[in-house]
Amino acid sequence: MTAVAALQLLIALAFLSIPVVRGRYGARAQAAVEAELGRQGVRTTVMAENGMRLDAGGHETWAPVGIAAALLLPALLGIAGSSWSGTLSWVVQPLVILVNCVILYSNLTAVPSVTAAFARSGDAELQRIDVRAMLRAAEDGFPDWVMPYLQNLRHVVVFAGSAAVLVLLAAH
Repeated sequence: MTAVAALQLLIALAFLSIPVVRGRYGARAQAAVEAELGRQGVRTTVMAENGMRLDAGGHETWAPVGIAAALLLPALLGIAGSSWSGTLSWVVQPLVILVNCVILYSNLTAVPSVTAAFARSGDAELQRIDVRAMLRAAEDGFPDWVMPYLQNLRHVVVFAGSAAVLVLLAAH
């Protein structure tokens, strides 16, 4: 089942692209957000004060690295010829699909969900932020190829690759 292992490694790399891109360009995106907040008359430190960041810190690293590790294990077991590879893949691959659905939903609903989170925060300054403009500034802080191209490519690799893994497992 080397095809399954190859697909799982490709999907793992797709997830690892998240912290790599954020590590490389996150500071630039953060600076763009802070400039936008300043333009809106909001103190530029409000994001950091509320634990919001655009770099590869926090869950933007541990989550994709954890997912990549979860995919690496069955891939390596498959390469080694272990029968546990298939069993583990039947557990991991549907979870990867579900996690990516959550990521996609989060991407598609970013403006209303961040606006709602700011409203619930009780922080009057967060509630004044034009979230759409702030998120546009964040997106503009990354190179043009990141959103939507890399982001969409990652979703295609994760969804199509996972579906292919499941089909290959079912056919085996």
